[in-house]
Amino acid sequence: MKKLTSLLTVVILSIVVVMPADSQDTVTKVAQTGFQFLKIDVGARAAAMGGAYMMVGQDASAMFYNPAGIAKIQNSFDFFASRTEWIADINYHAAGLVKNLGNWGHVGISFITADYGDVLGTRVAATEKGFEDTGNLDVGAFAVGVTYARAFTNLLTIGGQIRFTGQQLGESLLSNGETVKNDVDGLAYDLGTMFYPGFRSFRLGISVRNFSTDFKHQQESFQLPLTFTIGVAMDVLQLMKEGEHNNSLLLSVEGVHPRDFSERIHIGVEYLFADLIALRGGYKFNYDEEGVSAGVGLNYSGFRFDYAYSDLGLFDSVNRFAFGFSF
Repeated sequence: MKKLTSLLTVVILSIVVVMPADSQDTVTKVAQTGFQFLKIDVGARAAAMGGAYMMVGQDASAMFYNPAGIAKIQNSFDFFASRTEWIADINYHAAGLVKNLGNWGHVGISFITADYGDVLGTRVAATEKGFEDTGNLDVGAFAVGVTYARAFTNLLTIGGQIRFTGQQLGESLLSNGETVKNDVDGLAYDLGTMFYPGFRSFRLGISVRNFSTDFKHQQESFQLPLTFTIGVAMDVLQLMKEGEHNNSLLLSVEGVHPRDFSERIHIGVEYLFADLIALRGGYKFNYDEEGVSAGVGLNYSGFRFDYAYSDLGLFDSVNRFAFGFSF
C-alpha cells in the first residue's frame, strides 16, 4: 500500500509540475514561426511515447530533444538514424553520431533533411487561365548540428548544441521582372539539463530548443520555433521491486511552452521486457490533430530498431522507422 501511494504521488506531482495554466487564461498563437520541420519528432522511440522524450533519450537521438542526454552514453560511439513518412508525401531523414571522450565529456554531430517532394511552381500570366507553370521548384530544408555534453556530477548533466539550418523555397518572379531565390539560413541554439535528485531513477530537467535571431525571406522576417520544455521521468517498477531487474516501466511527462502555440502536455510510457523488447504508447494534449501514438522497439547486442505509429486526425497517419547501435 505504501508503494502504491508513492507511485501515485510521483505521477500526480509529475503532472502538476508540468501542467500548463488554465486554457481560458492562455492565448493561442499561430503563424508566428517558420522552419516548422524543426518541430517534427524524428525519433521513432520518441514519437511512440508522444514526444515525451526530453528526459528519456540517452543515446545519439537525444541530440534532437535534449543534448544533455548524450552524456549518459557509456560506449565509445553511438549512432542513430531515422526516417519519418510525414503527411502530403513529405519525408524527413535524420542521423547522429556521438563520441564518448571520457572525463572530457561527449561530442556529437547530427543532421535533419526535409524532402518536400515535387512542388509545381506557377506565376501570374496574361493567359485565359491567368497563370502559367514554371516547372518544379527546388524546395527543401536541412539542419546540421554540433553537440557537447558533460556529466558534472553523477546527479547533473548539461548539454548544448549549435545548428546551422536553412530552407529553400524556390524562386520568385518580381513585378520588375527580377528573379529572386527564396533561400535563407542561419544558426540556432539548443540547451538542456538532466538532474537526478537521488530518488531511484527519478529525474527532471529543462530544455530550450531553436533559440536564434530573426530569419528573413525577402521582406518578411520570422522567428524559429523556440520551445521551452520541462519534464520528469522515472521507472515506476522501481517502486515495487527492490534491486536490479531487466524489466522496466518508464513514465515520462513533459510540459511544453512553444513560441507559436499555447502550452501543451506530452505523456509517454514504455514497457521494456528482458532488456530486449519494448512496447510504447503516448499522447499529446492540446494539439489540433496529433494525439495518440504507439510503437515497438527491439534491443539486441548493442543494436536498436524502433517503429512508431502516430494518428494525425484528419490527415494521414504517420510512420517512423529508426535504428541505432553502440560500439
